[in-house]
Amino acid sequence: MITFSTFGVLAYPNIDPVFLDLGFLQLRWYGLAYVAGILCGWLYGRSIAGNPNLWPDRVSPLTKTEADDFVLYITLGIVLGGRLGSVLFYDFDRYLADPLAIFRVWEGGMSFHGGLIGVVVAIFIFCRMYKVPVWSMLDIASACVPFGLFFGRIANFINAELWGAPTDVPWAMVFPGAGPDPRHPSQLYEAALEGILLFIILRIATHRFGMFKRPRFVGGLFLFGYGAARIFVEFFRMPDVQLGYLYGGWLTMGMVLSIPMLIVGLWGMGFARYHSHASDPRIIAKRAKAEEDAKTA
Repeated sequence: MITFSTFGVLAYPNIDPVFLDLGFLQLRWYGLAYVAGILCGWLYGRSIAGNPNLWPDRVSPLTKTEADDFVLYITLGIVLGGRLGSVLFYDFDRYLADPLAIFRVWEGGMSFHGGLIGVVVAIFIFCRMYKVPVWSMLDIASACVPFGLFFGRIANFINAELWGAPTDVPWAMVFPGAGPDPRHPSQLYEAALEGILLFIILRIATHRFGMFKRPRFVGGLFLFGYGAARIFVEFFRMPDVQLGYLYGGWLTMGMVLSIPMLIVGLWGMGFARYHSHASDPRIIAKRAKAEEDAKTA
């Protein structure tokens, strides 16, 4: 059910966070956002793996079957990493006092930076097991992440959480539970920058300029782009209540965690070089098997 608040300059759509209530089971927009992000990322990654024109010597380092298998790894990395990141980076004292709250995921509490670490760990494990080049796998995953970021920020907006700072801009909104002051809809800023704009930038880099042929570049571009977007939006977003502002009254935890992303991103882009897969016998063997399977299917 959607109702509209009459407060503020723009009406805030009060969308019920539960989109389907079966009595014994409630399905929430937040959970649907994770499903949509992973599903879209998987389909996009699958199309990338199946497009030889994007890769050196027209040899993709990943088969479509391997892309299917990777979904389980990345899902576990996102959920476990995101939850642990929230516990360690944002609300450690609360979870220390009530350890069982760590498992009550329906109460909220996920960290992008924690999820990122979880995904990186999942990628290393997957690449070791499936003999896929790590840097190329990181590039593929990076190109797909904006889907999850977009849907996740839309879910934050629906839940009326992570709202922005008070403002008098014409598009300000009054969020339930945030007091009477109109505020920046910072969740929508992040959806636009981290989701839509970053996806477009990555798409141009990969499909127009062929940057998958330079391992590390796409991953570096994602890290730098996300870090820059997150730091920019943090100036318009209220910090977590339990943390507040850090160091001088303007720095936030989101900024602190994003600064290393800028540094690593610049390193990735700066040291990316063209790399041929034609000399890697593992990849050549996998491609030959995939082509043979396709002929006999």
